[in-house]
Amino acid sequence: MTLKKTGTSDKSKKAKKATPAVEKSEPAAATTTPAKTKAKKATAPKAKKTSALDAAVRVLGEAGQPMTCPEMIEQMAAKGYWTSPGGATPAATLYTAVTMLPKAH
Repeated sequence: MTLKKTGTSDKSKKAKKATPAVEKSEPAAATTTPAKTKAKKATAPKAKKTSALDAAVRVLGEAGQPMTCPEMIEQMAAKGYWTSPGGATPAATLYTAVTMLPKAH
């Protein structure tokens, strides 16, 4: 059995078949049917929650004297400025946040 050689290889045939002809179409803006768009609901902007640091600054300002972190957490909760979202050690979290603030010069 002998194989007959053809002028084009199998690879070039596959390449020709793999590239479909692309027709030029009109731009989307030129269509006669309107495009469907999702209507956005009008919502009022959400009020930003007070952070623990902001509440601590407020409590310290009202107290006018130094306070420990556990005292600040207690006062912040009592005055309704901020409550822990369920953390086990909110005073330690506040302490860490305070120590991470940039130093004032």
